[in-house]
Amino acid sequence: MTTATGTARVELRTPGGWIPVCDRDRLTPGRGVAVLLPDGSQAAVFTDRRGGLYAVANRDPFTGAYVLSRGLLGSTPEGRVYVASPLLKQRFDLSTGECLDDPAVTVTVHPVRANP
Repeated sequence: MTTATGTARVELRTPGGWIPVCDRDRLTPGRGVAVLLPDGSQAAVFTDRRGGLYAVANRDPFTGAYVLSRGLLGSTPEGRVYVASPLLKQRFDLSTGECLDDPAVTVTVHPVRANP
């Protein structure tokens, strides 16, 4: 889906299908955007410096706060892109949702795409 200005849209897949959540140009590499989904839940959407798109649940499972969109992106030496929670600094792999500091904890990963 393209907006009237020709900007690509970021879409997340939900049980009801793909839904637009923001314009691609609203994403700054290394920073997140919080979006409200139709079911009332929140997702954190990110782009990395290489242009990769990621979306995970915005809720930090360690604190219950909806803050992951405010976390900082980084990558491991092996190239795993993660977001570090701004509160307690746990790191969550943006591709798998796995907590890199406590593998027993995960966040939901949402399929995401840019639709030109």
